[in-house]
Amino acid sequence: MKKEKHLIALDLDGTLLTDDKVISDRTKQVVLQAKEEGHVVVIATGRPHRASIQYYHELGLDTPMVNFNGALIHHPTDHKWDALHTPLPIRTAKRIIHHCYDLGVKNVLAEIKDDVYLDQHDDEMMDIFVANTGENPVTVGSLKTHLQQDPTSLLIYPHEEQIKALRQELQDNHASMIEHRKWGAPWHVIEIVRKGLNKAVGLDKISRYYHIPKERIIAFGDEDNDLEMIDYAGVGVAMHNGIDPLKNVAKHITGSNMEDGIGEFLEDYLKLNTKAI
Repeated sequence: MKKEKHLIALDLDGTLLTDDKVISDRTKQVVLQAKEEGHVVVIATGRPHRASIQYYHELGLDTPMVNFNGALIHHPTDHKWDALHTPLPIRTAKRIIHHCYDLGVKNVLAEIKDDVYLDQHDDEMMDIFVANTGENPVTVGSLKTHLQQDPTSLLIYPHEEQIKALRQELQDNHASMIEHRKWGAPWHVIEIVRKGLNKAVGLDKISRYYHIPKERIIAFGDEDNDLEMIDYAGVGVAMHNGIDPLKNVAKHITGSNMEDGIGEFLEDYLKLNTKAI
């Protein structure tokens, strides 16, 4: 009997990747076996394309990818695919940047797909956030001057004591135009994309492309930017290391990113032929 095809959506940090930012051998082999048996595997991440494409190639994927939490839905190897790029209006972005200057945050970073604009030079931010730029240069200097197009996303790096006031400002004055999320420690970064965007938007587009119904979408995640995706998927799976609100909406909880949680779940749920591994 032929198995039904599932769409498998993988978040990266804290989910597919170990704490050392690698894919464990066991999870990799199980994901590859799922592909071999006809299931469709996609990456759905808050990361930009440049910081996720290495994992895409490591898994030998030939599927669309969700980047920037849904602000960019594209196909890395098929440029004829109907990509969707939904940036922030630059006027909104500039108003937020101006408020960040008034508040005196540590730094602000804007991205237009893989082009990076950093307000102030900072070696630590360059190492953490601007890695894997490849051929895309980083423009350093005032975003008031250098940012000339609608950005895909903004990353604000405030002082810890500024977070509450900054998020309140975003909620009070920009809620109709933006979505904002706070990263977990140690990086208290606030990430901003256009209103209405999340990973579920990307999954919906991709699942329609492959004609896979919602009940056969398996999605894995661990953080608040995975909430909509996990809730949307017919088989929403929270990692053991995930936040409690995510576990509350998930249909299943699996082992942590350090315990081959994805591999363990897929092997059991899809009844994969692990003898082939």
